[in-house]
Amino acid sequence: MFNNVNNPFGNRAVTSSTSSDSQGRRQKEDPKEELKKYIDEDEPDEVKIGGLPILTEDEVLAMTHSYIEKLKSEHEENPKVIKKLDNYLAKFDVKKFMKKNPNMTSPDFYMVMYNETEGMVK
Repeated sequence: MFNNVNNPFGNRAVTSSTSSDSQGRRQKEDPKEELKKYIDEDEPDEVKIGGLPILTEDEVLAMTHSYIEKLKSEHEENPKVIKKLDNYLAKFDVKKFMKKNPNMTSPDFYMVMYNETEGMVK
């Protein structure tokens, strides 16, 4: 069915180039050692989304006001939550916030704001 054009190996047997032990089976790494290898690797926990611009102070400040206003409108029936959010906004220091969270993109901002305000709205 195959001719030399379709089968460049002709009638020769093709041998594998994978290493094997004396019994002809591939050596498998111990699962505990493999897990330890992944645990011992020191990788940063930060995930950056490529292509999004880093936010400026003015953008962070505007987004913070917008985010807090949205939360206030969602919880307008609860005066305690409104008071906590107003207090947070009054004490908000954009320079300190950006120093604590450098190189923030828009998704990063919303994740951080959610974490900071979650306790206030519950």
